[in-house]
Amino acid sequence: MEFLKSYLMEKDYSLLDYPFGKDIMVFKVKGKMFATLGKNRVTQELNLNLKCEPQEAEILRSQHACITPSFHLNKTHWNVIVIDQSIADSELLRMIDNSYQLVVDALPKKVRALM
Repeated sequence: MEFLKSYLMEKDYSLLDYPFGKDIMVFKVKGKMFATLGKNRVTQELNLNLKCEPQEAEILRSQHACITPSFHLNKTHWNVIVIDQSIADSELLRMIDNSYQLVVDALPKKVRALM
């Protein structure tokens, strides 16, 4: 978990918040969420929620049993990944980068200009 938390915090303007309680880390850029990280309250599995383009989200879900539509977020745009070592760290980092970039790209032009 520390590896993922550190990588998420290294993103430019990344801010860690706890709006859903002390057990769910929410990572934001300029006030917009790009990831959550925490343990499932029932299974205790480590879960990472990331934003994704809808077509890629479907492909990832079909390729990896540990990736499903997010339970609490928009299922079209958000995936939950159970961190069970079945996905290479490099792929997890790519998905984090993608989620971050999607959120940054959706920020108002004025905000992006200040980054």
